[in-house]
Amino acid sequence: MKGPNGEDLPDAMLFACTFNAVRSPMAAAIMRHLYGKHAFVDSAGLKAGELDPLAVEVLGEIGIDIHTYKPKTFDQLDDSSFDLIVSLSPEAHHKALEFTRVMAVDAEYWPTMDPTAHEGSRDQRLDAYRGVRDALLKKIKARFSG
Repeated sequence: MKGPNGEDLPDAMLFACTFNAVRSPMAAAIMRHLYGKHAFVDSAGLKAGELDPLAVEVLGEIGIDIHTYKPKTFDQLDDSSFDLIVSLSPEAHHKALEFTRVMAVDAEYWPTMDPTAHEGSRDQRLDAYRGVRDALLKKIKARFSG
């Protein structure tokens, strides 16, 4: 499928991480924001955590609203026919590789820091989340820039 500027996009893609609470919802929301009219995008985790309010806040800073998103597991996906699974944690990548054994899907691993591990003041923690947001935005644009 082609994006708005001729980008080569998968028809359907999944972002995956461990809890589907920070990294994968952020990546999916950014991808949807940029290319959602041109590709189906979803996210999942090995376990369903609680959506992280700091992830909601830092995406809101760039005009992306995810406050109603409900984290889910791979087993809770409505559809599992994806062209591309992008894993953001090592654990999720192992699960993505299992999918490649039973269906025609490409899997990519984008090592992404878990900002929940960052300690410090609220501003310092927000900066860690912004760093993840900005890195995902840059990676998505670079990967799909035609």
